Amino acid sequence: MSAPGPVSSGEDDLIARYFRPLAHDPGALGLIDDAAILQANGADVVVTVDAVVEGVHFLPDDPPQSIARKALRVNLSDLAAKGARPAGFVLALALRRADERWLAAFARGLGDDSVAFNCPLLGGDTVSTPGPLTISITAFGRVPTGQMARRSGARSGDHIAVTGTIGDAAAGLRVLRDASLGARLSPPDRELLIGRYREPQPRVALASAVRSCASAAMDVSDGLAGDLGKLCAASGVGAEVSAAAVPLSDAVRALLAAGGVHLADLLSGGDDYEILCTVPPVRWETFVRLAAGAGIPVTRIGVVTEAGEMPRIVDEAGERIAFARNSFSHF
Repeated sequence: MSAPGPVSSGEDDLIARYFRPLAHDPGALGLIDDAAILQANGADVVVTVDAVVEGVHFLPDDPPQSIARKALRVNLSDLAAKGARPAGFVLALALRRADERWLAAFARGLGDDSVAFNCPLLGGDTVSTPGPLTISITAFGRVPTGQMARRSGARSGDHIAVTGTIGDAAAGLRVLRDASLGARLSPPDRELLIGRYREPQPRVALASAVRSCASAAMDVSDGLAGDLGKLCAASGVGAEVSAAAVPLSDAVRALLAAGGVHLADLLSGGDDYEILCTVPPVRWETFVRLAAGAGIPVTRIGVVTEAGEMPRIVDEAGERIAFARNSFSHF
């Protein structure tokens, strides 16, 4: 991503107009070069990349500001789950056409979030495509050397916890796709669920607590049931989670009561972008205190079990819940 030189192109003009104002970090070099400089500052640099694709991760008529925020925030969620502080990002934007109004709103949403989360644009690329609108962001974060939270540290006896509430985004997508479901909700509940689908809330403020207290962590992007299995597989452990303990919003509870969705679908639906982590009992009170100080709710939902046991999510009778699929999968 480079700004206009002596001979500029339409792409150069687009970049200069909409994205150069977002590149306020000195390492971005004003977007006039082919690369940027990211200083480690004595820390480990954590790198993550996620793409969002029209029709897969967002709907064609979603507001451009929301699309921009989701594209950045899904990456910030990964950084938070690793205990990393955002340092910057690069953007690859594949457009069918250069719609000035759409780009202005997209850049505004992206710029607002880059400031709010202290994660400046460092560079990237813009291309044309005959296919769906696609936004790919690679985000960088910093952690003290050797302190990144991994998926692979959970041990038997650790508490299993999640932040926030689970299932809101999956419910929000269903409401967007089926107006009859939205009609079963109050307008505030409907808007809450749609908002959770369109604009995730990355738990950046919890990064230091995750880094200091969690034995293993990841963000819940593909569904709690499936992501729990991934964490357990990486750690070589099992798990037992009580479905009744999983935190649900009042809006989701209202939809469940109205018969609009099933709990199993919400536990495997994805797009939560909450943090799933395991915490040794001796660190639990500290973790709760730090989370409260960061203004982020955390809920203990289960316990890590011995290796060789399959992760279980059980109902109030202690019976394993059967899932049609454990999580969202592209393939």
